[in-house]
Amino acid sequence: MANPGIYYLVLQNFEAEVIVGALGRICFKEGFYIYTGSALGSGGLLRVKRHFSLAEKKNKKPRWHIDYLLLSDRFSLLYAVFAETNERLECMAAKKTGGESIKGFGCSDCLCSSHLFFRDYDPYDELCSVFLSLGLNPQRMD
Repeated sequence: MANPGIYYLVLQNFEAEVIVGALGRICFKEGFYIYTGSALGSGGLLRVKRHFSLAEKKNKKPRWHIDYLLLSDRFSLLYAVFAETNERLECMAAKKTGGESIKGFGCSDCLCSSHLFFRDYDPYDELCSVFLSLGLNPQRMD
């Protein structure tokens, strides 16, 4: 799990307003939210476990945009889809995911318009298809 890679976090929520750092107050409608992240730095895919720990304990100060949702009582982290890779495929995965999104979320270090996408259905099969199209072997963590 310490190997580098990319991942999706899938969260489900009730309608909510959440203040997300510098992005400010954001209205989230009820449904599923897909966050696209990279784990190419130190620790690699252990970052996914950090997200689960934060969502479960809700006891830390937010550092990244996604932390605000993980710490919110209105959001539940359902699962992650991840794959090992040394390539920077996070933005390509975000573009292939596409659809309705929260502008500026999770992409302050790239040129993407967003790394958080909305669905009104569970997107598991869709996310696996994106990873397969990128030549990656998707794995799931609950």
